[in-house]
Amino acid sequence: MSLRALELAAFASFTLAVCLPASAQQPGKLPHIGYLSPGAGYPFDSFREGLRDLGYVDGTNIVIERRSAEGDPDRLRELAVELVELHVDIIVTATTAATQAAQHATATIPIVFALADNPTRLGLVTSLAKPGGNITGLTGLMVELTGKRLELLKEAVPGVRRVGVLFSAYPFSTAAMKETNEAGTRLGLQLDIIEVGQPSELGPAFAQLSKRKAQALLVLPHPDFVAHRTQLVQLAAKHRLPAIYHLKEFVEVGGLMSYSPNVAHMSRRAANYVDKILKGAKPGELAVEQPTEFEFAVNLKSAKELRLVLPEALLLRANNVVR
Repeated sequence: MSLRALELAAFASFTLAVCLPASAQQPGKLPHIGYLSPGAGYPFDSFREGLRDLGYVDGTNIVIERRSAEGDPDRLRELAVELVELHVDIIVTATTAATQAAQHATATIPIVFALADNPTRLGLVTSLAKPGGNITGLTGLMVELTGKRLELLKEAVPGVRRVGVLFSAYPFSTAAMKETNEAGTRLGLQLDIIEVGQPSELGPAFAQLSKRKAQALLVLPHPDFVAHRTQLVQLAAKHRLPAIYHLKEFVEVGGLMSYSPNVAHMSRRAANYVDKILKGAKPGELAVEQPTEFEFAVNLKSAKELRLVLPEALLLRANNVVR
């Protein structure tokens, strides 16, 4: 080989080493990351941006296999199995249910949850500090924030005494209901709790709330509610119920308020776990993170349509205002 050819080969090797993260410097197969979510409404783009910030570009030095249940949680298990059969290197999950589906599908492929509640209680990890096994990630405290949502709702609707609560069976339903009832008692609120088994039951549920003369509404976390958020928000408006939700995506389609961890930030943080695992870290040794940023969203247009004047002190605390 000529001297010039050797110089070009050396330069090419140097360029490849600089451009690719250490974990992706192996010849042949690029790292494959599976991403599993129940459907729309979960910030996949934020996760991809987090990877890009760390030097990973989909299709260049990493491959992302994205799978969505399209609003049908029953499909999560088959999609998780599909990712396992593709021999992905890591599975990233967007919710608790997606994480459980992935856990059922594999005990060896690392799993990173971008948002999961009660991971220790549900047996996803041994402890937050030392997860053990093949699973780690970020917990969302969605259940623990239920009381805060009721506080905000009471502050937004002066004189409210009767609050409707919509819930659907979910891995942490029992914990969520316990937290909700305790918060209602503490705040002096009478709660009308209605279970919604499937989306077709939303209309009848709101009719029930009207008969019971509910003055406001709390919607507990569930993938079905996220998938059908526009219908849910429209029903709340039709029945003139000021409502608070667990994700800002509800507020973006006309819901009055939401309070949650900054889910987009958590999705970006999930990319850090992927980076560490690709570089050799074991998921069982990576501590589970708890949220440090929270998001209080308010829709002023919806408040006006409800003829609701939100207190100035409440609006000053909102860090996401839809006008």
